[in-house]
Amino acid sequence: MSLVAAADTDFDTRVPLLIVGAGAAGLCAALTAKETGIEAIVIERDDVPSGSTALSAGLIPAAGTRFQRAKSIVDSVESFAADVQRKAHDLADPSVVEAVAHESGPLVEWLADRYGLPFDVIDNFNYPGHSALRMHGLPSRTGRELIDRLRSAAEASDVVMLTGGAVETLFAAPGDRIAGVEIVRGDGARERIGCGALILACNGYGGNPDLVRRFIPEMAGALYFGHPGNRGDAVAWGEALGAELAHLSGYQGHGSVATPHNILITWAVVMQGGFQVNAQGRRFCDESRGYSEQAADVLRQPGGVAWDVFDARIAGIARQFEDFQTAERGGAIVRADSIEALAAAMRVPAQAFTAEWRDVERVKVAGGRDRFGRAFEPEQALVPPFHAVKVTGALFHTQGGLAVDIHARVKRKTGQKSGGLFPNLFAAGGAAAGVSGDTAAGYLSGNGLLTATTLGRIAGRAASALLAPIR
Repeated sequence: MSLVAAADTDFDTRVPLLIVGAGAAGLCAALTAKETGIEAIVIERDDVPSGSTALSAGLIPAAGTRFQRAKSIVDSVESFAADVQRKAHDLADPSVVEAVAHESGPLVEWLADRYGLPFDVIDNFNYPGHSALRMHGLPSRTGRELIDRLRSAAEASDVVMLTGGAVETLFAAPGDRIAGVEIVRGDGARERIGCGALILACNGYGGNPDLVRRFIPEMAGALYFGHPGNRGDAVAWGEALGAELAHLSGYQGHGSVATPHNILITWAVVMQGGFQVNAQGRRFCDESRGYSEQAADVLRQPGGVAWDVFDARIAGIARQFEDFQTAERGGAIVRADSIEALAAAMRVPAQAFTAEWRDVERVKVAGGRDRFGRAFEPEQALVPPFHAVKVTGALFHTQGGLAVDIHARVKRKTGQKSGGLFPNLFAAGGAAAGVSGDTAAGYLSGNGLLTATTLGRIAGRAASALLAPIR
């Protein structure tokens, strides 16, 4: 990736708005711009848009939606914002947190009403850190369905997408105004496109081992469960431009990826009364804190693995996710009618495993907390047939990136002589700093798609307003 001064640059073509990346962020930005009458070109590295969105569960947390009201779920923007900040230990930019929380409900309803995305609220279990049921998903509960529907909406709206080409160079004019980009196609052909504004909606850096070792060494060498194109382009461009970078050590991990199958196992198996043990049959922490921080805890166990332990009731809840169904079909889930038989199937020491099991079940009966501080409820008792799946911890995506304001405009470094904001540069999705703070523990479930979709729409709206006078 490179940055080049734009003096005397000849562009092959010019457009009002360029958007780099056709994930959820880029497509929400493009659809928003199109509605305002601003023509945008979306540049996508892959032949078919997918990105980190396709690898997720496709769940967008949103507050105050009609989908919640239809199920008598009481929620508010203020409560949502407080949950985000509480999980982030008050390290996230409060103005951005408030902006994305306010945008979340209208965003989901906009996608449903204008583009026919059939959202529903998950109401049979809740994710760690959320004080209300607010995870909105599509029927398959997959990110693949979400990105496919967004792409179809963009195609139906005649959004121009240049796929199979990677942005290699940004051209900056005096005053740090972005003048355009150079893309390189798979056959080596190059094209320079000038623009009035640029939205970086491209990627984080989870697929760049050097940057992972630099910023999040605890996940160096961990299974990377994100898109390989996440190479840190936005971070590199930001450093070259003198942009403010924030929360580069923040990331979303997951402590429940079936191994060796590499299939995501929903955290519902834990939150509904399941628990984890290591290869020695021992529990090792409070699993209910969150799946993101659990990744590093699992990786610290012998062999870097653990077992999710649950029952048929919980498996029934988990089956709403296609990934779980795939794991079952692939033989990742073991089953048994007794604790001892399950321990044998898991190949963990029966005595230690049985002791842990009985300790958990005693806490459930009492309705109290265990030695790690985790609370259980009596109705969460596990009954035969019992289930388990061997899992490992994984890095999904990074949460640090270009610092943005409430309009998704990229900030300059503090101390830059011109200060303030870049005149026509916006960021969303993996390119932008998220609202999770500096650690995996700051990640509230759904933060990735929350900021991707809301900041994408905010960026599309703000860029369109900037360009409207010069159309």
